[in-house]
Amino acid sequence: MPLRGQDFKALVLSFIFALCFCQPLNAHQSPSEMLQISDRSRGGLSQGVVWKLNLISKDAGTENQFEYEVKVKNSQAIAKCLAPARSKNEVYLFLDRNLWMYRPGLRKALSLSTRQKLSGQAANGDIANTNYARDYSATLLGEEVIDKKRTFKLKLKAKSDDLTYDQIIYWISQDKLLAVKADFLSVDGQVFKSAVFNYENSIQVEGKSLPFVSRMLITDAKNPKLVSELNYSQIKIENLSDSEFNVNNLSK
Repeated sequence: MPLRGQDFKALVLSFIFALCFCQPLNAHQSPSEMLQISDRSRGGLSQGVVWKLNLISKDAGTENQFEYEVKVKNSQAIAKCLAPARSKNEVYLFLDRNLWMYRPGLRKALSLSTRQKLSGQAANGDIANTNYARDYSATLLGEEVIDKKRTFKLKLKAKSDDLTYDQIIYWISQDKLLAVKADFLSVDGQVFKSAVFNYENSIQVEGKSLPFVSRMLITDAKNPKLVSELNYSQIKIENLSDSEFNVNNLSK
């Protein structure tokens, strides 16, 4: 039986309504754009941003704790250790994809690898690695539900061999484009550790409230008792001078 005008209109509206709710949010954005947006809530901002970082690592029955003041501006970052006393005033400077470390008593800063273990499951690069969009090529693998959140599942491939990780499987929430989970892969594609993210912080950027990471929990893939917890607090936008990120100023 042919549809009447009103019935046909209702059918069309129902179809449009269904499409609106079935299509993933932000689907029009490319994987690299999703990655760039998600970076903002982990410190990847054009403005200078400062935060306190508390790092707790549990390894083989022992617990180590460090506190840092982290300053980030574009592709530059500097992390100064505030505690414990044995590491106080150690400074890690990230310039593009290079890492320098200075501690009191050294004549000059030392060049380090971002892959080198800092504490527990946390590598040097995890202190202030906020710019995945710059450092990794992203492809969309599909969609997945993680902890009741609809996410886009991306594969990130390092653009150079001096980055902290070769490959990352990265889940970004569809509603807010926030990183939810990461699997870090070895060269041969094996997961060797994973991370989950929480966003209980927020900052004001250009008059708008932006969710900001509050915790990153990194767990060893083979031994879930080996964990490192990075807690972020006191986040603020700050006008940072480029001189703060000059390797020649670290020993002054």
